[in-house]
Amino acid sequence: MLRLTFLGTSSSRPTVRRGVSSLAVQREGDLHLFDCGEGTQRQMMRFGVGFNVVSIFLTHLHADHYLGLPGLLRTLSLQGREEELVVRCPAGRESDVRAAVLVGGDRLTFPLRIEGLESGQAARFDGYDVRAFPTDHTAASVGYALTEPDRLGRFDVDRARAAGVPEGPLFGRLHRGEDVELPDGRIVRAQDLVGPARPGRTLVYSGDTRPCDATREAAAGADLLVHEATFTREEADRARETRHSTAGEAGQVAADAGVRRLVLTHFSARYSELPRLMVAEAKKSFSSVTAAEDGMEVDVPLREEGE
Repeated sequence: MLRLTFLGTSSSRPTVRRGVSSLAVQREGDLHLFDCGEGTQRQMMRFGVGFNVVSIFLTHLHADHYLGLPGLLRTLSLQGREEELVVRCPAGRESDVRAAVLVGGDRLTFPLRIEGLESGQAARFDGYDVRAFPTDHTAASVGYALTEPDRLGRFDVDRARAAGVPEGPLFGRLHRGEDVELPDGRIVRAQDLVGPARPGRTLVYSGDTRPCDATREAAAGADLLVHEATFTREEADRARETRHSTAGEAGQVAADAGVRRLVLTHFSARYSELPRLMVAEAKKSFSSVTAAEDGMEVDVPLREEGE
């Protein structure tokens, strides 16, 4: 399972409809947060994502992206958490995160590790990585790409049986690409029974940024791109001034990168009630577009060979 739950989709400040930036990503049994704006812990309760967070990835240290951290840490302590939590941020901003942790003054009940990630560095997990890439904002900032390696091709069980391969360990060896010798001396070749490798999934989260080549490169062929769309084209000058993107620019990034799906987020309060405007603008460049809403869930399906 690879599932996203949008906890906050507003930029700068919350609105009645939207909280500020936070995205929960569940990959099998691992739960990660990408950004942690104010009120994130309440949104986690409201939308039922649970509190078994493995790590928190901060794109940058603007208030609407990390001020929810002190409250969330205190909530986890009050719940008696004992497992280590890792907070990752752009390299060089670790001291700012530590300062936020001290807000409230209570001692945490669990180990907290703060790590800075340079652009290009990755946090490695069981079966996938989360890699930082540079973005173009008014503060030191990164985006994140969650990537899975290619999966083994499909193993043709019927053909294996027809070839006389006994079920058991030899099936596993063949599926892993190893040729095997049968008890009668015959050699069965893995390539005759296993299809082409199936691509792993890629999820890319831009954080706050102008359209940039680094995002295009990180998102090349991605299954899902979550890109900020703070303004519409009417506010293009404002977007350039504040180092944000318009919805149309986000659509063009998605088209340039050849992603399969685009979800827009981080809307200025003036567009909170008008997400259709953002979608319509992005669709001029890219067809598969959705505007995020707080509480919206998006599943990223596995791909089959040739997809």
